[in-house]
Parts: sequence; C-alpha cells; structure tokens
Amino acid sequence: MTANDDLVTQIRQALKVVIDPELGHNIVDLGFVYDVSVDDGVAHITMTATTRGCPAASFLKEGVANSACLVPGVESVDVTMTFDPPWQPWMISPGVKASLGFAEVN
Repeated sequence: MTANDDLVTQIRQALKVVIDPELGHNIVDLGFVYDVSVDDGVAHITMTATTRGCPAASFLKEGVANSACLVPGVESVDVTMTFDPPWQPWMISPGVKASLGFAEVN
C-alpha cells in the first residue's frame, strides 16, 4: 500500500462520521461516496445523494469537506456531487442493508 493509498483509506474512514439524516447511517456504508483520490494534498471526492432533490445534499457535501480536511496530509478538499450513476439501494453495505430491513436476494 502506498502512502497515497493509505491517505485515501484514512479519508474514507473520516467520512464515516457524516450521517445521512434521513437514513441514519454514514454516507460511506450507504454507498454515497463514489470515488476518493488525492493529488498533492488535495482530496478529490465524488459523491451522490439518494435523489437529485435531496434536501440534505448540501449538508452532506459540507460534512464531507469538513471531515476530509481533518485528515493529516489533506491540505484542501474538492467535493463533486454527481447523480451519474444514480444512487441505488444495492450500493448499501450488507450490514447496513440488514439494519434498514432490506432482504438479501440470492
């Protein structure tokens, strides 16, 4: 694992403090974080929300920027909100799916 990979892992871990107010779980386990990369101390984070009209989208985006900035080695954060691809329930981690009552389909 490179230092950059370790930094990406630390950022993803830091983002777990950002909780979706409607679903009550962190945005990483909900599958809202599509990509994290770091270039010369700048964290680039691509994320989504449940829908385009999600009233919490700006709150989530701000939480992502604030949380990622706390990671040592991150000098600034660029957060991009996208809806391509649109978020789908299958993107949720298995443990969170179970707590939300989603049945596993085999």
